[in-house]
Amino acid sequence: MERETTVLIIGAGPAGLATSACLNLKSIPNIVLEREDCCASLWKKRAYDRLKLHLAKQFCELPNMPFPSNAPTYIPRKDFIRYLDDYVSYFNVSPFYNCTVESASFDHSRRSWVVMAKNEVLGTMEKYIAKFLVVATGENSEGYIPQNIPGLDLFNGEVMHSSKYENGKKFEKKKVLVIGSGNSGMEIAFDLSNWGARTSVVVRSPVHVLSEELVKLGMVLLKHLNVDLVDTIVLLLSKLKFGNLSQYGIQTPNKGPFYLKRATGRSPVIDVGTIAKIRAREIDVLPSIENVHGDNVSFTNGVTESYDAIVFATGYKSTVRKWLKDDGGLFGENGMPKKRNPNHWKGENGLYCAGFARAGLFGISNDAKAISQDISALLKSS
Repeated sequence: MERETTVLIIGAGPAGLATSACLNLKSIPNIVLEREDCCASLWKKRAYDRLKLHLAKQFCELPNMPFPSNAPTYIPRKDFIRYLDDYVSYFNVSPFYNCTVESASFDHSRRSWVVMAKNEVLGTMEKYIAKFLVVATGENSEGYIPQNIPGLDLFNGEVMHSSKYENGKKFEKKKVLVIGSGNSGMEIAFDLSNWGARTSVVVRSPVHVLSEELVKLGMVLLKHLNVDLVDTIVLLLSKLKFGNLSQYGIQTPNKGPFYLKRATGRSPVIDVGTIAKIRAREIDVLPSIENVHGDNVSFTNGVTESYDAIVFATGYKSTVRKWLKDDGGLFGENGMPKKRNPNHWKGENGLYCAGFARAGLFGISNDAKAISQDISALLKSS
């Protein structure tokens, strides 16, 4: 089977949905391919129960659809899923589900992209031809578990990635180690502790800890002040709120939180109550793992503890390099754009990427609008 369209979008997460919606508003034909059986599968299938948007709702809206005025400032996961489903319906986005892209290459003779995808329901290969190709598989395509921990493959207990974690109910009274001190790791540690698990968290690198209110304040101030001044203000307020966390094993980076977000894409930890539990010694903080032996885990500070389970909140990786050919140097070896935001979204020969800005839903919205406007301009000029 062969289908032709103007724009082919790979991925039906928020980035793909937003891009399709923006194109639909401009009456530009497009097809969205999604390997899962639903849109926004990361939110629907691979997110823990207590998750909510860590930024205020005005920074998390997709193009042309604000959240209702009576919605909470920080949108819970279930409400965000409902928002995405409403978005799909309202803008008439109709993804083709269960379609796994196996290759995408540029045909210079036809000046078009040729994409081969497997229909997982029928077990057949399908061919798609498009003038423009939008990679919207995003930063979080596949869960990442480091393979360089000696003895991990022989660990006696349960090992899971955070994408498989729902809640801590089954870990009650068990000893659980969370590896990763980003927002997911810290919130999962908090959730485990609330469920009665004896929880430890590995904090390997310096990290900023802010409250939701401080992040919101910082993002508002950035509209009027330079990033260095905003970082100074926010860090002063953070120290007043949380105190010196180095005595609990949490070091602070040399650069400020909003500078680091812009420069590296790394977000500060937005505290949900984890720090209070750490200060109360209800959650232990540990450094890097040295090795695993049986159910014992040894750390670089000489401590060895036994655990029933290990949860890896070590992030995700892009899988673009597995199937995209002829990218013209848009993506690096890590599957992320070589160029930094805001110049990351456009490649050669009608190739674009959405959702790779390391700027959350706000970045996704900007990508979708920029891509649809650029494609519209090119079509009008041709």
